[in-house]
Amino acid sequence: MTPGNNGASTPEDDDPFGYLYADGQANGATPPPGGGGYGYPGSVNRVRAVGERQYGQPAQPGYGQQPPTAQYGQVPPQQQQAYGQQPGYGQNAHYTAPEMMGGAPTSRQPLPGDGGGRGRGPNTKGLLIGAIAVVAAVVIGIGVAMLGGGSDDDNSSDNVSSTPSTSQSASPSASASKSSGASTELPAVDAKALNLGTGVSTASDVEGALSDGGVYVTGLNATGASVTWNVSNIPKTGAYTLFARYSAAGDDQSMTLTVNGKVFGTKLSMKNYTGAADGDFAKGWTKTYAYPTLNKGTNTITISCGDGDSCNVLLDQLSLKEGQVKD
Repeated sequence: MTPGNNGASTPEDDDPFGYLYADGQANGATPPPGGGGYGYPGSVNRVRAVGERQYGQPAQPGYGQQPPTAQYGQVPPQQQQAYGQQPGYGQNAHYTAPEMMGGAPTSRQPLPGDGGGRGRGPNTKGLLIGAIAVVAAVVIGIGVAMLGGGSDDDNSSDNVSSTPSTSQSASPSASASKSSGASTELPAVDAKALNLGTGVSTASDVEGALSDGGVYVTGLNATGASVTWNVSNIPKTGAYTLFARYSAAGDDQSMTLTVNGKVFGTKLSMKNYTGAADGDFAKGWTKTYAYPTLNKGTNTITISCGDGDSCNVLLDQLSLKEGQVKD
């Protein structure tokens, strides 16, 4: 068989524009009548008016054509339904949408606190009010702490014992710190205003006495010698401090203290705190104290030379202060 031209009967030669080329015209291609169809003889010209095609409906086969055959995995055109008319894969064929049955509404339901619209953000106004309240509470607390934070050291030391205690003595170099609260000024007495016992007298030969005119009590170094102070105007019953200014030279001394007829618990210490030599009374002036309990009103205080006491002293002044103090 020799190669030859088989004409325009094969599909690959069915060129609708063959009439535009020389070889197409040689094969009999002519312009299509009415502007449609193929340019080769025997081509099919299917002209349809605009609007005649109905979309969504299965296409009707033309004259002499077979209905299209479904390929593998496709649904035949005659079995295809409009969207929503037939259930898809895995759906119940008897299922009916809720909105078709008057059931659950299909519109968007507002969320709680939504107010029917969009959800609102956090309540920033409430947060701001809470923060301001916290700051105000802190400021008030600081102010209260600053106003009431101080403590009164004097009041903390006012608790004193009302029972008699051991007598105390103060050396001239000792500090004047106090052991209790501020004392109420109470009566004081000079040597010449004291009630003198048997053998006791006053003198002013030794310098250093603070009594009016430099007067002091002497002659206390004999057993039974005494001086008495009747003190009045005691504001209340309680613990007080009795101060005695005296002079000791040489050895340490001690005498008996009696309050309202009762002997005090210990001896009234009269040590030689200045270190004055024996007989140098001008150098030995110092002070001692004891903590007796006094009654409200009038009290009797006696200093005497009892059995076993050492009483070689000169007595200058007596004084009282409320509470237990050291100066």
